[in-house]
Amino acid sequence: MKKLVSVLLAAVMAVGCLSGCGAKEAKNANAFYIGGIGPITGDAAIYGTAVQNGAQIAVDEINAAGGINGYQIEYNFQDDQGDAEKSANAYNTLKDWGMQMLMGTVTTAPCVAVADLTAADNMIQITPSASSTDVIKNDNVFQVCFTDPAQGTKSAQYIGQNNLAKKVAIIYNSSDIYSSGIEATFVEEAANQNFEVVAEEAFTADSKTDFSTQLQKAKDADADLVFLPIYYTEASIILTQANAMGYDPTFFGCDGMDGILGVKNFDTSLAEGLMLLTPFAADAQDDLTKKFVDTYKEKYGEIPNQFAADAYDAVYAMKAALESANATPDMSASDLCDALKPVMTTISIDGLTGTGMSWSETGEVNKDPKAVVIQNGEYVGM
Repeated sequence: MKKLVSVLLAAVMAVGCLSGCGAKEAKNANAFYIGGIGPITGDAAIYGTAVQNGAQIAVDEINAAGGINGYQIEYNFQDDQGDAEKSANAYNTLKDWGMQMLMGTVTTAPCVAVADLTAADNMIQITPSASSTDVIKNDNVFQVCFTDPAQGTKSAQYIGQNNLAKKVAIIYNSSDIYSSGIEATFVEEAANQNFEVVAEEAFTADSKTDFSTQLQKAKDADADLVFLPIYYTEASIILTQANAMGYDPTFFGCDGMDGILGVKNFDTSLAEGLMLLTPFAADAQDDLTKKFVDTYKEKYGEIPNQFAADAYDAVYAMKAALESANATPDMSASDLCDALKPVMTTISIDGLTGTGMSWSETGEVNKDPKAVVIQNGEYVGM
């Protein structure tokens, strides 16, 4: 009897393995395989989920319209929880799946790690939102977002040119390359503007729950604007603590601020009047933006942020490059990379985050920034 049971169990396991134990799905020879990586769980899930969804809308549109050079897109997005090691694991999972191009990763530190892997494999990589210049040190990686230095420079210029403040304090994360990179170029450009930086207050990943000291120094320096080149989670704490101490300056952030209205248990009324530099305003009235916002709300039940828009544009940038290179799905990832790298600097697209977007040989995007302000619980273009 025991022998019979063992035989039956072995048979069941064999059938299970045939249906999925390491068995790979047959690859679609008539499709380009685009992978994506980002956090869809964890602290930065708002970013990754938006990128996953925005790219999906672009993929669906392109496939419905006949594809790229007549070929469809297969799309697979993997969660990395914003962690570099998990991002590398996600990359290997996508390679096993058959990925030929990578749209990602979403956050900077994982993207720096994965960029070394794509360089070693000679695979084209377009990140929608990883903004450090370290991301594009290899010639196979291109950004849809502004670089950190550009965000700092353009934020200082916007504040100065629009006379938003006379005295500015900065609160930034010195342990994060995204935050410290923006802070450095903001301070450099501020010297050319009509306002004074009166306080530069740092925190680290180990001290990001109590900002009373930084806020008190900003208040004592009479800063009428506080620049926050940080992510939305810490920003929500800063706004809450500033309110508790009766400090009410203007707050101004960059793309990492996008998502603050979705922070759990945060009183969003405290974000009224907060400004941020962004390439996308969901209330814009052009046809492309209105269509995208309507589709996003219908599919996902919320208004898209700039990360969703950047991802949408990233997929269309891939499409433009593939068409320009007359690429076909039977090409290897390395052959596609060799074909796409030279054409990336020749294409131009009109996207959600910029008209006439183009790319330099460094991998940086060329487009104009916009600014939005939170009014009545929504992002409104300025």
